[in-house]
Amino acid sequence: MFWFHCGRCGSLFQSKAGEADGRLCTKCGFDPCPGVLDIPEEPARPVAPPRLEPDGNSKAHQEKRSSRTRKNPHIMLKLIGGWLVVIALIIVGARHLWPEEKRQTTPASAAAASAGDEEDTVFLKDSIQKCMASFSGFLAAGTPEGRNQFVLSPISTASRMDRFYSLNPSMNIDPASLELAGKSVVQLPDAKAIATLWKSKDGKQYDAVFLEEKGEWRLDWDQFARYSDYPWSLFLAGTGPSEGEFRLLARERLADERKDAETISLMLYAPRFGEPGETGFQSPELLVPKTSPDGQLLDAAFKLARSGGQVFNPKIPNVNPDGMIRVRLVIRRIETEMERKFEITRIIACHWYSVDEPGVVPAPSAPAED
Repeated sequence: MFWFHCGRCGSLFQSKAGEADGRLCTKCGFDPCPGVLDIPEEPARPVAPPRLEPDGNSKAHQEKRSSRTRKNPHIMLKLIGGWLVVIALIIVGARHLWPEEKRQTTPASAAAASAGDEEDTVFLKDSIQKCMASFSGFLAAGTPEGRNQFVLSPISTASRMDRFYSLNPSMNIDPASLELAGKSVVQLPDAKAIATLWKSKDGKQYDAVFLEEKGEWRLDWDQFARYSDYPWSLFLAGTGPSEGEFRLLARERLADERKDAETISLMLYAPRFGEPGETGFQSPELLVPKTSPDGQLLDAAFKLARSGGQVFNPKIPNVNPDGMIRVRLVIRRIETEMERKFEITRIIACHWYSVDEPGVVPAPSAPAED
């Protein structure tokens, strides 16, 4: 006897082996083998082929592509619009921060300035020791002949130096008492110069300029000594020649009150050697027509000073008294029985360098109205 499983009721029953035919379940009384039910197959439905459009694609494919195409333009338009807004904001910001004229000139001028600064640094490094040696030799020399070998244009300068020191015997400086307080390259019209500022132990200041001549760095003595043809105080007092060339300080008198006047009211002062912030003897008032070449030069020089600039742009401190400019000019003294007056014959330059370039460019005159 063996145990079998009824496929109909799920019960276990015993039966003899080998009697598969006619074997019945002792529980339910049916044949324990349910057999296999034959299920008729449903005939397959024919599938219609996709309908093709003239371009060879199905309609469903074209509809899907059409839908995607409709969506893509909207996305692209949004992206393009967003980028246009960003670019517009950048352009507006750039125009606000950098005006048109500045945007056009800044990159080129910045690059040129950077290259120029680097070149000037090398030039100054190679030259400053030679200038210092020349200055020390000039100050240490005790005779005009000894000084002459250290100055610019020694042949033409010798006679002026001799006359100057005979009238100013106290203008001697101990080179050991000086300390270099500033140095800069100065681009003069025809050559580069070295501008220096020195301070002494007793609180005095001296500015000296050097130019290269015949392979040697020499002192611009006329600028250093503030050379004039005759002592200013004596010229004002009525002695000496009636006309001479002078290096003086100039101040515009009542500039705001006289801005609509036809003349510039000018006061001239002698510089004080070693004390650049102080002034010496003062001239009477001199009137210079604003529309004259001299008046236009003075106006340009005062505007430059008010903006904080210096002629030829030396990068050392400006030691002039506030509101004053340096001028090199020819003045005539006129004396009558009733009075003594002075008039400017010609303004040579708005600086003390030994070059005749005025150093400033007058503003163009406004066109005359019809």
